[in-house]
Amino acid sequence: MTDSVLFKPFDWAGQTLKNRMVLAPLTRGRAGPDRVPNKIIGDHYVQRAEAGLIISEATSISEEGNGWVESPGIYTDAMVEGWRSVVSRVHEAGGKMVLQLWHTGRASHSDFHNGDLPLSASAIKIEGDEIHTPKGKKEYEVPRAMTLDDIKRTVEDYKKAAINAKAAGFDGIEVHAANGYLINQFLDSRSNQRDDNYGGSLENRYRFLSEVMDAVLSVWPAEQVGVRLSPNGVFNDMGADDFRETFTYVAQQLNALKVGYLHVMDGLAFGFHERGEPMTLAEFRALFDGMLIGNCGYTKEDAEKRISDGDGDMVAFGRPWITNPDLPTRFANDYPLTAFDDPASWYGNSVEGYNDFTTYKEETGKDALEALS
Repeated sequence: MTDSVLFKPFDWAGQTLKNRMVLAPLTRGRAGPDRVPNKIIGDHYVQRAEAGLIISEATSISEEGNGWVESPGIYTDAMVEGWRSVVSRVHEAGGKMVLQLWHTGRASHSDFHNGDLPLSASAIKIEGDEIHTPKGKKEYEVPRAMTLDDIKRTVEDYKKAAINAKAAGFDGIEVHAANGYLINQFLDSRSNQRDDNYGGSLENRYRFLSEVMDAVLSVWPAEQVGVRLSPNGVFNDMGADDFRETFTYVAQQLNALKVGYLHVMDGLAFGFHERGEPMTLAEFRALFDGMLIGNCGYTKEDAEKRISDGDGDMVAFGRPWITNPDLPTRFANDYPLTAFDDPASWYGNSVEGYNDFTTYKEETGKDALEALS
């Protein structure tokens, strides 16, 4: 057995995770127009059940939260049943899986909402790239600033999604507060220009996430709840000069709630807003006592160093796990990786670019030299 720190078990939420490798949440569009998880989604996660922990692809908490063509949801009975089948198969394959709860906010378009504008903290549009909608690629729109009733309803949608995730059999949930989606839009002082109790000060900009956490923690034990943050990210037009103060405060508040893990996109592989020195995983280690997951552009060597140095407990891998369904086996044996330089088919609605990548054994006919525990 390899002596790499990546393959040492880790205890989390009363369970033993078999290694320190996390399958990162990878936004995809394989659920069809009804957004119900299906067999090919289940096949994808079963292929990757060697992970110590699987975080599902981003999953909408409500119809209002949708902003990605044919991504899955967790707000109807059919969606719950679809996810239940997926989770059951992952468990049978020896895996552990949490559901990422997602609301896209202004990173959406009226084409997803029967002509109604998407919602956000403030009426400030995303500048930059266009969005793929059910009617083609279009420019982002100026969103509608959420009213207090909108906020109250959306917090309740998070609670319902948490209830549904438990009914589907997941091992936990992750609140997506990163990558420029709705919660991140409230946290960021550029996208949040409100003058009420949800804007202005750090405490006010955190209030929406605080209320979401109260809602989901009324359903799940804190140790089974994680939160994802992207302090350095520019994706979806994020980044403010006070980012370090903001995310230091957020991490401290989440630590006080004793949530089960913090999932930090500390790497710069998706770009950096360049508003100061990037925040490091070690900074969050000093702020957060629970399980800490690093993410974004890690190599095997980077991951081993961060864990060995005590900066984090787990590392999430995304793109290399798309094209290498047996990534832990390849890392454990130093097998070559299949390149992940052609994303054109990753986001489509078929098995192509999703379930058609082969394991090392399938490629060579050779068994792994070392067994993974």
